[in-house]
Amino acid sequence: MIDKIELHENFWQGKGPSLILIPPTRADLYELNDYPRRFRNPQAMWETEIRRAKAVTDWPTDGIPTVRSNLGVITIPAMAGLSFSTPENSMPWPGKPLSMKNIRAIQDKNLKDSEVFSLATSFYNIHRESDETHIAAYLPDTQGIFDIAHLLYGDEIFTSLLDMEEGNWFIELMEISLNLYIRATEALKAVLKEDSGTMIHGHATEQGVYFPHVGVRISEDTAILLSPEMIEQSIIPFVKRSTRPFGGAFLHYCGYHPTLFAQFTALPEIKAIDLGNPEKYDTKWVLERCAETGTVLYSRIAEEPGENWKDYVVRIGSLVVSTGARVILRPKVFPESREECREMLDHWHDLTM
Repeated sequence: MIDKIELHENFWQGKGPSLILIPPTRADLYELNDYPRRFRNPQAMWETEIRRAKAVTDWPTDGIPTVRSNLGVITIPAMAGLSFSTPENSMPWPGKPLSMKNIRAIQDKNLKDSEVFSLATSFYNIHRESDETHIAAYLPDTQGIFDIAHLLYGDEIFTSLLDMEEGNWFIELMEISLNLYIRATEALKAVLKEDSGTMIHGHATEQGVYFPHVGVRISEDTAILLSPEMIEQSIIPFVKRSTRPFGGAFLHYCGYHPTLFAQFTALPEIKAIDLGNPEKYDTKWVLERCAETGTVLYSRIAEEPGENWKDYVVRIGSLVVSTGARVILRPKVFPESREECREMLDHWHDLTM
């Protein structure tokens, strides 16, 4: 792991090639088979996650083998008392939204008493006591403030958003969600024994990246439903406030909203960004925007019809060089054999050096 961390430190300093995280298999992002049982069985959860990560330990890739307690987007809201279900062949699903009274009570709640915090703690203790500590553990799923508020209060949040005067319920809800996010993140990072302003993060995969200057990843998927004006007024201030205690953030969102991409990459607090639906965007425009703002694109990048891995690497690598962007690529096209993956890794490094 030490050599990968040094490689990543150099990358963040602008030295060396862009990075590429080549998967060892074409496995699904989440292993959902028997998930409800594994959700409440940290040993079974760890065994599944460690099996996936071990496949990366000697694979030709720039990624660091990683595991996490895979509890889904309900992690922080469930720590605050939101109910949830674990359907078959699915990640956890949020339950009925909380009332105003119960949301206000979150501020007095001991988050460490929650079932979800206990499950996460057990998972990381199992990993710490294992023989696999050369594989890095990273934070469970941590949504951004607006996503957390949406999960806690449900779709009525959009009605409350229409009244943005100081002292209204929407502002109070966002303030409570901000406090919850910071408290929950600090508690989870303490379990990992991770400094506030650094992290290794696998972004739901079995291989991750070392961030020497950033301590959290956030997701703001719900924001794509808002206008640019609403985003600027109601989302951006809370993104800034939630990430500053951790040196900034790696941010993800799904869906198509180019203005949102421009707004997020304009923030100095956002050091890297991931697109959940890269196929909806013009790749050159995305890379140009990242180059202009100094934001790292840590993301998948869409392939073109019929493109093989060699053509894919040349096309993306050439765009990276011509735009001046810095990229951590999760390739959509890659070979299956070790030998060809090594060739892909070397070719990418040569192209983006």
